Amino acid sequence: MEDKKTLVRITTVPISLEKLLAGQLRYMSQFYHVIAVSSEKENLERLGEKEKVTTFHVHLTRKITPIADLKALIRLYFYFRKIKPAIVHTHTPKAGTIGMLAAKLAGVKIRLHTVAGLPLLEEKGTKRKILNTVEKITYACATKVYPNSVGLKEIIIQSRFCHSNKLKVIANGSSNGIDTEYFSRKHFSEETLSQLQKQLGIQPEDFVYVFVGRLVKDKGINELIQAFCRLPQEQQPVKLLLVGDYESDLDPLQPNTLAQITSNPNIISTGFQSDVRPYFCLSHALVFPTYREGFPNVVLQAGALDLPGIVTNINGCNEIVVQGKNGIIIPVKEENAIFEAMQFCIHHPEKTSTMQKNAREMIETRYKQAVVWEAIRQEYQILEQYV
Repeated sequence: MEDKKTLVRITTVPISLEKLLAGQLRYMSQFYHVIAVSSEKENLERLGEKEKVTTFHVHLTRKITPIADLKALIRLYFYFRKIKPAIVHTHTPKAGTIGMLAAKLAGVKIRLHTVAGLPLLEEKGTKRKILNTVEKITYACATKVYPNSVGLKEIIIQSRFCHSNKLKVIANGSSNGIDTEYFSRKHFSEETLSQLQKQLGIQPEDFVYVFVGRLVKDKGINELIQAFCRLPQEQQPVKLLLVGDYESDLDPLQPNTLAQITSNPNIISTGFQSDVRPYFCLSHALVFPTYREGFPNVVLQAGALDLPGIVTNINGCNEIVVQGKNGIIIPVKEENAIFEAMQFCIHHPEKTSTMQKNAREMIETRYKQAVVWEAIRQEYQILEQYV
């Protein structure tokens, strides 16, 4: 039997491999010798054991660190020269730049980069110009670039980061699809959910909104907290579940936002949770007022668990949610729009119920994981025919 060709997948930190590509590495290992490359050696090795793939540690940071980045580039270059991979496929900005540049210098013929969001869109001035240049370098070094949503592809074209013939959206979007078997309410009994409900201080009559993700400015948390605090508790008792960690060093929240999260008894901050499913199951609607995304897994997960989404009118979000059918689309950075959408869900229970009933089916028919994985594998096979 012919030896498997080597496929290298790279992210800046291992949690991106674990959360954004869960299960995909193991699936690809049926067809390739898969090597997962990232930072945080212990976490990476734990991920490798879970996915049953080889790992290679390289120190990568999410900040601008020229010396560390140069060391990572050199380390990857020599590694690629040694193992001679057939394909190098990168995700996340820093891993994309270092990985694509190292792969090109090492003579790897198939160099692929998936774009799952553009953090630079929120930057201005000199920093924006630098990040634009870095992005162009990444795409120039890649043989193919995969925006994970149609809207993101258009942004890349408008920004002139690369020629449109280098870009392709695989399947219907998303980097990994969603495991609709795993994200299903059938895994949780009423008793289990009732116990968690009591632990969190949620009453049966509460209407519960949930946000899952990093608690940072770019996710619209400042506006979300202000909007939620305006909701009158007298008409309908409401709770807001915040499931995720802060990133105070990279993207801090406003001091008054942090104070309200701490002091408002109707805001429940759980911190990071390895399994977010029960928190979705306790909720009635997702609120996801993010400024920018690639293709948000959170919206897919919420939909698979029967939640309509209040999402901003940005790429990815506005492709998953159809206005009025499985959620509500609102403008970016508008506190009042968040408030009105949250009010709508409370005061129009029949329409909210209809959106809840539509949510899962609209995810299953468009974003099932097996479809996305197979589309990526077929893309690899097509590219291999031309090298």
